[in-house]
Amino acid sequence: MRPYDVILSSSHAVAKGVLTSPQQLHICYCHTPMRYAWDLTFDYLHGSPLGRGIPGMITRLLLHQLRQWDVISANRVDYFIANSQHTAGRIWRCYRREAKVIYPSVNVQRFPFQEQKEDFYLTVSRLVSYKKVAAIVAAFNELELPLVVIGAGPQLEQMGRLAQPNVQILGQQPDSIVGQYMCRAKAFVYAACEDFGIALVEAQACGTPVIAYRGGGAAETVIDIRQNPMMGTGILFPSQEPAAIVEAIRTFEALEGQFSPESCRTQAAKFSHHIFQKSYWDFVTSCCQARNLG
Repeated sequence: MRPYDVILSSSHAVAKGVLTSPQQLHICYCHTPMRYAWDLTFDYLHGSPLGRGIPGMITRLLLHQLRQWDVISANRVDYFIANSQHTAGRIWRCYRREAKVIYPSVNVQRFPFQEQKEDFYLTVSRLVSYKKVAAIVAAFNELELPLVVIGAGPQLEQMGRLAQPNVQILGQQPDSIVGQYMCRAKAFVYAACEDFGIALVEAQACGTPVIAYRGGGAAETVIDIRQNPMMGTGILFPSQEPAAIVEAIRTFEALEGQFSPESCRTQAAKFSHHIFQKSYWDFVTSCCQARNLG
């Protein structure tokens, strides 16, 4: 990297650790401090053979050393950008560094707007434990409402065993099929705590309301219709338990006629490529000027 005056990194794990000299400017767009070393350590260990016995002891030691390196390498970054207020908070908690929030770009134009919806709910996710898809399936088993689940992962067989006849498990699907289901679904359901949550914005781009866990980036991308009846784009529920999801779905059913597909599309447009590019370039320019770089 020696020939370059400015280094731009995009990091969800180790890219921010690139070695730079004191004369170089390093700006890191941080999607999250590495999840497996911080927030989700025990979740990963619980679901892996490396989390038990002697391998588990070794893994815990390595993760401890990795966290130490992660904090040290954060000091190589001159300026942090976070993809949400939620991520900015995690950067502060892990690294004690301030971060400028610039929401990531979403390819809104790839998802066609559709006003007329069909009578089913949709979730699209990797089928791993922290995504909480099992809680969504359990909720719809209780409600006996139609749900389509798209995604692959180690919990795919478990989802198949858990699902009642009203729940379709489609596994991995190509982007074109995912887009079609997003356009047609009456609502998109999501229970994970995401750093940003691009899928939630993609669903809104289709004019589809979102029912999501209030934690993480969802609170910044979805407008709860109970707080803003005029511009609401979804329902946010307070916990990742099936009972909270059941209550949110029942609330959505009662308020369904008040949702505007146009409002969902308008909300998604706030995260377009154009807005991201301008915000990112303006911040990089200001950082360069602060360091007297042309």
